[in-house]
Amino acid sequence: MRTGIDILENEIVQQYPDVLDILIRDHTTQKNIFWATDNYEHLGEAYAYKAPITPDLITGENGDIIMPRVHKDQVLQKSRSKEMAEVFTPSWVCNAQNNLIDDAWFGQKEVFNREITNSDGSKSWETKHDKIKYPKGKTWKHYIRDTRLEVACGEAPYITSRYDSTTGDFIPVEERIGILDRKLRVVNENVDSTGEWLKAAQTAFKNTYAFEWQGDSLLLAREAMLASFIENYTHKFGKEPLLKSIQFIAYIISWNVWQMDGLKGVIPNSCGHKTEVSVNLFGETETKHTFCEGCEKGNIKTHNGIYCLVKDWSNKDLKTGKTGRKIRFVDLLNGKGK
Repeated sequence: MRTGIDILENEIVQQYPDVLDILIRDHTTQKNIFWATDNYEHLGEAYAYKAPITPDLITGENGDIIMPRVHKDQVLQKSRSKEMAEVFTPSWVCNAQNNLIDDAWFGQKEVFNREITNSDGSKSWETKHDKIKYPKGKTWKHYIRDTRLEVACGEAPYITSRYDSTTGDFIPVEERIGILDRKLRVVNENVDSTGEWLKAAQTAFKNTYAFEWQGDSLLLAREAMLASFIENYTHKFGKEPLLKSIQFIAYIISWNVWQMDGLKGVIPNSCGHKTEVSVNLFGETETKHTFCEGCEKGNIKTHNGIYCLVKDWSNKDLKTGKTGRKIRFVDLLNGKGK
């Protein structure tokens, strides 16, 4: 995968078989993620709001359909900001907020970097390159297992800072400040064999979650996380990981970064008026109309939409016996998923 802020779907298809299919999968519906935006409807019915994203729509001659927000024209940026509250945060702000989380976890400040103000008044950070030290009772393994979630993630700038979302400048691996970037840095510092590195990296990915409404931004977030995996492995070992390792990380990402209406805990626009037709004991047809109680009363637990599923990778599924128990995200809000 070439270095740069654009991750081309054509390159994914050519270099990593089956990976794009994994990245556009939605495990709740067992279908593909869908556009969930009207920005592409001028391209035809296949790009309509409710249409699924399929490989043919974003590869070949359509390979430049989806692009990072920084590359979208100003009119489209303003439209998305107004309609979907899509606002991309500068990397220095992401860093400052991620630092607050780590300040609390480590019990001290400036563990990964030092926040600075440049001579021109702009803000940035200065990376600390000494090996990370851990507080009493905690190790690097505790850090990569610490579960973190980015809500309404957009292109996931808080998770991986491959580029500054406002300037488009590419950020080298060793200078990144995202949640996942920090976990992978910790892995790079403490593991030297490829096998142990892959195992630790998988743990880091399994404990990093995010959700997003719009399908294009969701795919960009997933792609960015996958690219970060490949870039960190290459940075550490001087070569790319095997295809099977890339495919497995893509599978983890497809579960952990999902499409959801964050206010309702359901697939976007899946709530609403429903009509059920049945035949009673006398052979008479009965029609029942129901409305979404959750939408009417503002109760996140009583929507009639499709509640989103996530995986708890630390526990086994009782039905299949495989690692990774499926849980409704909404149930985690009151502890039922624990």
